[in-house]
Amino acid sequence: MPPDDTLIERIGERLLPEAPALPPADTLVPDWLPERPFDRPPVPAAVLIGLVRRPEGYTVLYTERSPDLRAHSGQVAFPGGKVDAADADAAAAALREANEEVGMAAEDAEVLGYMPPYYTGTNYLITPVVARVLPAGPFVPNPGEVHSVFEVPLGRILTRESYGQFTVKRGDTVHRTWQLDHDGHRIWGITANLTWQLRLLATGEASE
Repeated sequence: MPPDDTLIERIGERLLPEAPALPPADTLVPDWLPERPFDRPPVPAAVLIGLVRRPEGYTVLYTERSPDLRAHSGQVAFPGGKVDAADADAAAAALREANEEVGMAAEDAEVLGYMPPYYTGTNYLITPVVARVLPAGPFVPNPGEVHSVFEVPLGRILTRESYGQFTVKRGDTVHRTWQLDHDGHRIWGITANLTWQLRLLATGEASE
């Protein structure tokens, strides 16, 4: 078994085997605090953290959102979105979104497990779904949602020196997230924080 496959198996062993139950809303703390408390329950969502097997080694799949979208336009994201009533679970939602956004066939993905839920300052409660992806063809961005698709070598993601800090000011409050730059793309916010959590899980390091 190639070394990269051994690493992927180890990541799988450290993931949650089932989608975690979403915690009660009154126990959640968002990644940044909005000026006004939310007046509605959190919106369940899911993202696909795709570990793509390439001949040169594994990569992680990202999208650059369309500049025409109302929310988070132009930002880097994992494929994903709201969990619909028709979705069987978070994994089904993540795979459906990946198919809609980049044309990834569900049968090309093997769900390895789940990371803990991530609660955002925009009131989304995200379940990260981690999958090994053996693509049967190229990823094709849906122009209505995705401007471009790119992959970052897993080795770069696992290297501590790849990361910096991104600072954003909302009102009088300064928020910081992890930041990872790759090939002209700036990964920050939710996506960078989840990427960092993947790194900690893969390397076995303690959270900072």
